[in-house]
Amino acid sequence: MEAQGSEKVGKCCSVSRRTGAGNLSAIDVVYPGSQTTDVSMVQLPGGKFLMGTDYPNGFGADGEGPVRSVILSPFAIDTVPVTNESFVEFVQSTGYQTDAERFGWSFVFWNLIPESRFRQLVTDTVAEAPWWCQVPGANWKNPEGPGSSIEPRLDHPVVQVSSRDAEQYARWANKELPSEAEWEYAARGGLIQKLYPWGDELQPGGKHLCNIWQGEFPKRNTADDGWLGTCPVRAFPPNNFGLYSVAGNVWEWTADWFGVRHPKHETRDPRGPRTGSSRVMKGGSFLCHESYCNRYRVAARTQNTSDSSTSNLGFRCVRRQRASDR
Repeated sequence: MEAQGSEKVGKCCSVSRRTGAGNLSAIDVVYPGSQTTDVSMVQLPGGKFLMGTDYPNGFGADGEGPVRSVILSPFAIDTVPVTNESFVEFVQSTGYQTDAERFGWSFVFWNLIPESRFRQLVTDTVAEAPWWCQVPGANWKNPEGPGSSIEPRLDHPVVQVSSRDAEQYARWANKELPSEAEWEYAARGGLIQKLYPWGDELQPGGKHLCNIWQGEFPKRNTADDGWLGTCPVRAFPPNNFGLYSVAGNVWEWTADWFGVRHPKHETRDPRGPRTGSSRVMKGGSFLCHESYCNRYRVAARTQNTSDSSTSNLGFRCVRRQRASDR
């Protein structure tokens, strides 16, 4: 039976709450004396790059292509996804309550839930993706529900956050969520039309360079890369721009509404459709597997509703230069 108030999006990638689920209104908060955290950022020059892909083994229906020329203005971007430690600082400073906390539940992947407590914690699963479980009490502080904690993983990316939560954090930190183009440009690290942030081979020399699924999805994860769920944000080497964790680990929210039609002509600082029901997510997660969902490729993308949260979804931020500062 499908979890109440949810619909499947991308199956292994994530699942979403239906827009308007619950009795919550959009939150728009202005934080007096907004803070800045010590999260490191890298300043990128922008310029021209080739966005998207025509990779034949990708997901064309996701709008991965066509390859198109994009020009970006300079911007700075977080070198790592926002961590649990940074999100703690935000919540302690503002008293903010996330969407998952307000709804009272969130989605957790089945193998992250202790077998001994499975029947106690899980109230429902998603019909077309039963590996996604509805767990009351799952939120950013308790990613797998009651009894779980972020204490031993403060250097892991925060998860169970909606895009609305991510936007509020960014506002507090005097930052913004990246556009899809900014995210992809930064993740490519200056490489031209490579599949991954490091090149075209997933495991060069047999070495794991990202946190994804090994084994048979969704039944068995051998964790050959060392991780069953999320990993520390600096667990694997950075790309050429100094960005960590841009492939696998957690999906990352962007500011763009999801659409599959892209202009073929060259564009400057492109953004997604003006309106929509879902936001673009980039980067793949620890649940992606080459036989089922190889969306850990740089140009891959998927979507989720703004109020949705899962155990494999986080974000990072950007800071754009004002025109007068360029």
